[in-house]
Amino acid sequence: MTDGNPDTGQHTVSPGVGDVMVDRRNGRVGVVMGHVGPYVQLRPPRGGREWDVPPEDVRPPTPAEELSAKVAVANRRWGR
Repeated sequence: MTDGNPDTGQHTVSPGVGDVMVDRRNGRVGVVMGHVGPYVQLRPPRGGREWDVPPEDVRPPTPAEELSAKVAVANRRWGR
């Protein structure tokens, strides 16, 4: 992932496929599925519908957010 510094003072992140990221607009955690046009496509860790996020509106998760996403994925594998 690369960080830039736009005029707003926030970091712009260009995440890779499979990275766990957070949508700053609503706090939802998602896994990067790809990039379409200018957008980053995120999907909920447990699966579901993807949504598009402008790259300036994604951020890396906190350790707690990342752990929660990984637990959700593990629980899905075990049918919980």
